[in-house]
Amino acid sequence: MQFDRLRRRDFITLAGATATSSLYGPLAARAQPATVPVIGFLDPTSPDAAAADRLRAFRQGLRESGFVEGENVAIELRWAENRPDRLSALAAGLVRRQVAVIVAIGGSTPAFAAKAETSTIPIVFTAAQDPVKLGLVTSLGRPGANLTGVYFPPESSARRLELLRELVPTANNLAVLLDPANAANAAATLKEVETAAARMRGVQVKAVNASSARDVDAAFAGFARERPDALFVGAFATDRRVQLALLSVLHKIPASYPWRDFVDAGGLMSYGASLKEAFRQVGVSVGRILKGTKPAELPVAQLNKYELIINASTARMLGLTVPPSLLALADEVVE
Repeated sequence: MQFDRLRRRDFITLAGATATSSLYGPLAARAQPATVPVIGFLDPTSPDAAAADRLRAFRQGLRESGFVEGENVAIELRWAENRPDRLSALAAGLVRRQVAVIVAIGGSTPAFAAKAETSTIPIVFTAAQDPVKLGLVTSLGRPGANLTGVYFPPESSARRLELLRELVPTANNLAVLLDPANAANAAATLKEVETAAARMRGVQVKAVNASSARDVDAAFAGFARERPDALFVGAFATDRRVQLALLSVLHKIPASYPWRDFVDAGGLMSYGASLKEAFRQVGVSVGRILKGTKPAELPVAQLNKYELIINASTARMLGLTVPPSLLALADEVVE
């Protein structure tokens, strides 16, 4: 019942975000003179509150580059609603629309979908895996072709496990929840966690896969039978954040997440790159391209600063005392 109420509340926020997107998306694009460049924004998720935060950060980056939506640039939003099979058709639609730039966020899948549809329209991506190894660009300094983007390296998994164990020193039985829809990221995360756990005496790791809301429910039903000491959540779409945070608290399982969106939704702690900073940088890169910089010559921006966010209220609900050493390290403590 409580989860339903939270989902209804999120839906109200979603409706507001969707309405705002509509006002500043296709309608705004049609209202502008033909000379105003149009940005195609390809998002694999749905227009919820987290997406609204991403868009605000993106628009901030655009403003820093001299572009204001509704004045000298327009944005067309395309949502895949967590259906990767829709990305190709959505990307093709943006190409037919002849947008000036395509922003393909949320990992390599949207970027490859856009890349398959055009070799001429600039594409700006976000990636949590090395885009050179993925084959998106030839090098970080000189990407080549029509792609560039923002890369936040995934070195944080080992450190995130250390921070989780600092908060929960008795966490020897560790569950790692992974989204198989993001296969490359899931595999890299599991390998890093297993390597880090092997250096910690007595820590056992069990990987659990889940993608949909039903999968997540089933995973936590399993946790109720074979209770882990702590939960390490991989790179999930942020529209799973309320469900994951709530179920972790209801089952009294201390959990660590990759981004602060999950902590804002009630999760215990997060350690990872700032998504707001990543999308601000995407906006800056798009602005530079609109001013004439070729994506082939625009270096992939790398985010190397990670932020530790702790939800003190959730810690108390779980019966945990956050040690002073961890409080001193935290970039922010949410009450």
